[in-house]
Amino acid sequence: MMRRRALLGAAGAGALMLRTGRAASPMVIAESPGASVAGYNMMLCGPHGGRIDRWGRAVAQGLSGTLASQTPIVLRTVGGQDGVTGANRLQTLVVPDGRTAAMMPGEALIAFLAGDPRVHFQPGDWIPVMAGLSAPVLVVRGGMRRLADPAPIKLAAASPEAVDLAAILAFHRLGVATSPIFGLRGASLVARAFADGAVDAVLLSGEDIPADLAPLAAGGGIAIATLGLVDGPDQRRSDRIDADAPTLHALAIERRNPPLAPPLEAAYQAVAAASRIDFVMVLPHLTTPGTVALWRQAATEAIGTPSLRAAAAASAIELTAAGAAATAVAPVDVSAASLLALRAFLFRHFGWRSS
Repeated sequence: MMRRRALLGAAGAGALMLRTGRAASPMVIAESPGASVAGYNMMLCGPHGGRIDRWGRAVAQGLSGTLASQTPIVLRTVGGQDGVTGANRLQTLVVPDGRTAAMMPGEALIAFLAGDPRVHFQPGDWIPVMAGLSAPVLVVRGGMRRLADPAPIKLAAASPEAVDLAAILAFHRLGVATSPIFGLRGASLVARAFADGAVDAVLLSGEDIPADLAPLAAGGGIAIATLGLVDGPDQRRSDRIDADAPTLHALAIERRNPPLAPPLEAAYQAVAAASRIDFVMVLPHLTTPGTVALWRQAATEAIGTPSLRAAAAASAIELTAAGAAATAVAPVDVSAASLLALRAFLFRHFGWRSS
């Protein structure tokens, strides 16, 4: 739903690589059919030139010093924007020999949770290595006063299985009725619908939330809450970008809204976790512990490099690796009962039929 940056904002050679699509290091080879796969591979679950492609190229530069000082990292883009095709390929075709990682958007995880019939993967099987996170923000025209109006809030949404599902469930958690306006994809279309009064509320997620908030604020939009970031079980916080907005968890407590029924509450937490993920890099199930440790060490060192720090700052993304990345993804691995509760909710309210 967001406007995605054409650049990640890294300086020097890294910025040149991101603008031109050329790898800035001989240890990173992008889309080369004849490239050797004897080294390391990154499958980028998204189209060429998309945000996963951009982040994959930038991350590979950071990884190359530790992971592949003598052998190249080969990058290949697979599938469409939501990452489902690439995630399916990771599940079914990638050998867990420690040579191949995959990077995908949080939308792929939401498609799994919602029961999208295209999905043929299990995120709980994967081993997180690194993630780029942001705390999605709920923006409502008129702010908290609008929540007292019994009329359903018109919420901008792409589809029931998109990131906006987190907003649908968040309002449900607050006891506020919504009337999603589906089919609104892209920040410019959403901003125009908000300015025209066609929608009353928007969930901002992913890269550069402050820039996407500006036109909404000009039309009376107020950030009422952030879905927050998670440091551990029941440890939620706003990120540095949204420090002034309360977490939705804190807002629900303040309003004395009871939790949802346990299976649906866990499903909401899973969808919220997926909505925080701009990208996640994972290894396939059964990758050996020693190889996992090597990738995680490389990822930890990569996010400390000046180019990735600059890219994260320019995009308003928080980079995390190793155990912290696993903590961010962990809520997505929910029980069958929670998946059924979520899919029953979607069918009851929107007629969405899962796989």
